[in-house]
Amino acid sequence: MSEDAPRRRPTLDEVAERAGVSRSVASRALNNAPHVSRAKREAVERAVRQLGYVPNPTARALATRQTGAAALVVSGEDPSIFADPFFAQVIVGASAALEEADLHLMLCLAASDRGRKRVAELLRSRGADGAMLMALREDDPLTRVAEEAQMPVVFGGRPVGTTPRWYVDVDNVGGARKATEHLLSRGLTRVAAICGRLDTEAGRARYRGYRDAMLAAGLDPFPPREGDFTEPSGAAAMAALLANHPDVEGVFAAGDNMAVGALRTLRKAGRQVPADVAVVGFDDLAVARIADPPLTTVHQPIEALGREMARMLVALVNGQDPTALILPTRLVVRSSA
Repeated sequence: MSEDAPRRRPTLDEVAERAGVSRSVASRALNNAPHVSRAKREAVERAVRQLGYVPNPTARALATRQTGAAALVVSGEDPSIFADPFFAQVIVGASAALEEADLHLMLCLAASDRGRKRVAELLRSRGADGAMLMALREDDPLTRVAEEAQMPVVFGGRPVGTTPRWYVDVDNVGGARKATEHLLSRGLTRVAAICGRLDTEAGRARYRGYRDAMLAAGLDPFPPREGDFTEPSGAAAMAALLANHPDVEGVFAAGDNMAVGALRTLRKAGRQVPADVAVVGFDDLAVARIADPPLTTVHQPIEALGREMARMLVALVNGQDPTALILPTRLVVRSSA
């Protein structure tokens, strides 16, 4: 090989690897962007000197548009939704993964037309490096806005009626099927379901898992008794079930909060759990362990859901093309069934 042959220029990926940081952190450090720790900035500068890296002007111009933040957008009606144990665990997982990439977490609630317009503007204007969308309902306008966004978008759970390219979800159908099969394995045949909202994919998928298990056992599924994943809605749904089907023997509730509400109604009605009515939930929140009796439930890895959403988003920000991910569920047997 001739000594005059041009030497290959080192790449930004090589700088990041030498510095022990992600590509996005290296890019922001080189462009004096905010939210990069001093230690990581110095490691990048040292790698640049060692490798003789010269930034590409075009790539540098694009990189300066990075904000150093990622948005977690929840489509809901109540600002207290972020205090819900489910979303609290999602936030913990997402925040930890974003911290590794030196990205800050922005929390956004699309709770009104004004709130949805603000989120839509965020997605269109690149007000963040990327966004994670959760709790979208059927015909939610944010689904269409996400498709037109000028930034990477990852969905937490699939929207109703469409399958986006990048999403992280849990095995809702399989988990609900396991829960129902557990009730059936106790010799119960009058097993009902308290569903989540049926304008969400999680609500529909969990009812589908319940229905599949009932049909496979040669039993007629009960019509869906809808709740909204809250304890009061579970209590109301259980009261309606007792009024319409007093001979019910088992209940699969598509969320632990609804299951706890069902336990409260059964206790008020003088029904023993599990002797008279067995109950299984879904989520494995902390409330499941302290319920009276402790709740048999389907464990879903909620913190991992947030973490994997954030990791997928970071990969997209770094120019990679990750694949969609379905996280497994498992049954946790306690005293309620």
